[in-house]
Amino acid sequence: MSIGSPNSMGGPVARRIAFLLAAATGLSVHSNAALADAGTCHSMQYERAAYTICDVDLRRHTVRLYWNRPDGSPYAYLSALPRDLENRAGRLLFATNAGMFDPKLKPVGLYVERGRELVHANTKSGRGNFHMKPNGIFYISGGSAAVAETQAFLKQRPRADLATQSGPMLVTDGRLHPRFKQGSTSLKLRTGVGVRTDGKVIFAISQEPVSFESFARLFRDGQKCPNALFLDGGSASSFYAPTLNRFSNVLPIGPMLAVFETNRDAPRQ
Repeated sequence: MSIGSPNSMGGPVARRIAFLLAAATGLSVHSNAALADAGTCHSMQYERAAYTICDVDLRRHTVRLYWNRPDGSPYAYLSALPRDLENRAGRLLFATNAGMFDPKLKPVGLYVERGRELVHANTKSGRGNFHMKPNGIFYISGGSAAVAETQAFLKQRPRADLATQSGPMLVTDGRLHPRFKQGSTSLKLRTGVGVRTDGKVIFAISQEPVSFESFARLFRDGQKCPNALFLDGGSASSFYAPTLNRFSNVLPIGPMLAVFETNRDAPRQ
């Protein structure tokens, strides 16, 4: 979704899109056994809500960020991403949205792709989920992944191989975002990322609308992630797994995260 609130498209059109997305999500739900075939993802129920959880081990998987094609045009659709990791024969396992973007599909916050900072960090105040501070940054540096609050990241300035800024932080050092309310009636499809203390990266995609507070508890209590970041929600909450026939996004999105199976015999880039 763009930098504004997930409700920015409002009205009958938004409700129609939400209905279609919910229907597509329902049709695409597979059994745990089928999801296990992807090697990284499984379905689970947490507090009576259904999620797809993908465990990523950076020793066995390669994570990449994508935004623009070589010709400068946005990929826009998860199904347009490369199916294999170049020169390493690693197949695409799954892909999801990687943070918020403006109407031209440009990331609204820090965006680092293959060590190159293409968009600077955004510390401005404003409306919408991105500016529900503290927001944060998911990054990978030297084979290790982390989620950090934006100001903490900027103070430390780690050399990131990839980084994407989004907001709000779901969990910060084991604490839920202070603005999340228990029993909130604001329910939406949501995607997020967290990192366990053992270094595993956890991607979660809700299969039905959930609140921020419920989504944050999934990461902290259900997945044992002391830090987790909201990536996006509503119509921009997307998950694509070609081996599972999981649907791509209906509307164009900006930055995307893709996870590939690593060919251990090939040299690392």
